[in-house]
Amino acid sequence: MLKGFKNFLMRGDVIVIAVGLVTALAFSTLIKAFTDFVINPIVSRFQGGGSAGLGWQLGEKGNDATYLDVGQFISALIYFLIFMAVVYFLIVVPYKRSEARRGVTVFGEPLPVKTCPACLAEDLPEAASKCRYCATQQPPAGAPA
Repeated sequence: MLKGFKNFLMRGDVIVIAVGLVTALAFSTLIKAFTDFVINPIVSRFQGGGSAGLGWQLGEKGNDATYLDVGQFISALIYFLIFMAVVYFLIVVPYKRSEARRGVTVFGEPLPVKTCPACLAEDLPEAASKCRYCATQQPPAGAPA
């Protein structure tokens, strides 16, 4: 039982995912600091005056619970976009290149699909000769349905 667990943990895919996750978490901390200390002050400055940020007070003045802070939402959106760009360019792209050298295609275009005329299943591979759901014979690839 422990040998099977060890074999599962030592598979290459699990190690790659673990390293990617740890790297993403480290970048998350850096990007969070960037948005908190660089982006947030810039967004808040657009409000002007002595306001607490870019937004509106919906209730009693000074009550943080009723302050609609659009600036924080904009900062979170910027954080998300920067974080996803970092993950893509520093984790996904190098991973795709390393797998391509091994002859494995990852994150490729989906294969073409067709619709079964009998049960209307829309996820049949283009080359399928029978429907996986209703077992209806399928027309050859490229023939009209």
